[in-house]
Amino acid sequence: MSLEGKLALVTGGGRGIGKAIGLKLASQGADVIVNFFRHRDAALETAKEIEALGVKAEIIRANVGDAAKIDEMFDTISSKFGRLDIFINNAASGVGRPALELDSKAWEWTMDINARALLLCTQRAARLMEGRGGKVVSISSLGSSFVLPNYTVVGVSKAALEALTRYLAIELAAQNICVNTVAASAVATDALKFYFKEGLAKDSHYVTPAGRMVTPEDVANVVAFLCSEEAFMIRGQTVVVDGGTSVGLFAAAGKGGE
Repeated sequence: MSLEGKLALVTGGGRGIGKAIGLKLASQGADVIVNFFRHRDAALETAKEIEALGVKAEIIRANVGDAAKIDEMFDTISSKFGRLDIFINNAASGVGRPALELDSKAWEWTMDINARALLLCTQRAARLMEGRGGKVVSISSLGSSFVLPNYTVVGVSKAALEALTRYLAIELAAQNICVNTVAASAVATDALKFYFKEGLAKDSHYVTPAGRMVTPEDVANVVAFLCSEEAFMIRGQTVVVDGGTSVGLFAAAGKGGE
């Protein structure tokens, strides 16, 4: 799978899953724009690692929860490159509270970054892909379909993201733009520690039939495939990367009761 000559934008690309995706796309020959908001040093280090793979890298600071900042980011990409081939909607945030403890600020913050950003960024990305086609891939989680503790607004935002993926896939098909989502189970990143107790990371291999946790690289491998021409006929799908966790829930529960 070659992505040589392609230009990719990865939001939240400085760390964790975003970093792994950027490095994977770069290893396939793509130049990568690393978007970040707070962690400039991490973004710079990721860009350095990408360039070590023999491709070009840029960093752009923007809070994708802010519509004006999204416009500024895409204005920069448009003026500097005049095109975009791959858009990876990875940046995410959220407030870890039970539903009855959520306020409007927590709801809007999470929905703006996790769901609205896909719409606004894709609207701009599609203009830069016009005439050549392109790939749009978002990152979701099993919390979009399964209830997790203190994950209410994040789970709802991811469910909205997956629904929006389906609508965008149909609407953009005529422009030869493929839109899909990758939904992962618990991935060993800093975000996992933020939302869940440490025990979840330690114990997750017991409910993962594959025998280990999902890694950022596992997610990146699937994202890279969806960005390739081999995945041309995959449209509007949410591809689950969870080591069998979601289909093995009852089996895991049975073992726990023995």
